[in-house]
Amino acid sequence: MIVKEEFLSKLRRYFSLNLYEVKIWAALLSRGVSTAGELSDIANVPRSRSYDVLESLEKKGFVIMKIGKPIKYIAVPPNEVVERVKKNVKMDANERIDRLEKLKSTDVLGELNSLHTQGVELIEPSDLSGSLRGRHNLYNHLELTIKNAEKTVTIMTTSQGLLRKAEGLKAVFEEVKKRGVTIRIAAPLSKETQEAAKALAGLAEVRHTDKKARFTVVDGKEVVFMVMDDTEVHPTYDIGIWINTPFFASALEDLFELAWKAMKPLKKA
Repeated sequence: MIVKEEFLSKLRRYFSLNLYEVKIWAALLSRGVSTAGELSDIANVPRSRSYDVLESLEKKGFVIMKIGKPIKYIAVPPNEVVERVKKNVKMDANERIDRLEKLKSTDVLGELNSLHTQGVELIEPSDLSGSLRGRHNLYNHLELTIKNAEKTVTIMTTSQGLLRKAEGLKAVFEEVKKRGVTIRIAAPLSKETQEAAKALAGLAEVRHTDKKARFTVVDGKEVVFMVMDDTEVHPTYDIGIWINTPFFASALEDLFELAWKAMKPLKKA
């Protein structure tokens, strides 16, 4: 059996299988029904491992063991495998979510918070900074930073950034708005961003700017700024810097304040 390595890599990624599992599964799909020994030879997998691999695939719903001697295995149709994997992923995710929810009511979380509090007290303010790689990590940290806001959230972003924030950060905007936090967002406004701007209008004051910049300042103390142009970088390679320093944050917010006065409000833009 000749199967391209690229194809096997895709199977591993999509179905979370190891190399032996994808080789045996692909071999069985090509035969329909086969013994462990035959599959071992076809897939070039050690015979001593083929039984363990087939047992694993059976538990995951990829194959069915046929009763009789010698023992044979039947391939489950790929469409059915996809549905089974989806179901298993959902069940696993729900179980993990339940465990994490239960963790909130245990002493474990309290001890973890106590450790973190003690650790933060020992950190020099200048050490509270870090690099954030990948847009997913960036937005996770943005959400955390904004969630802890007490007074103000100041955001300068791009057109695409405004769309992302309307979709990914609206819930946290609603949360801090209820606490009386003032949110201001500056971004290039156009027909493309019209709906996103309107969706945020009740939560934040949105104004138009022609300038290109990507940063967030919270309470004049913390800054998250992105160093790449989001139109020229893949989300995986996006980079941000987080700094907890009132000196730099307040200076950046003062500069934003000067520019803010000249920006057009949403209605006029």
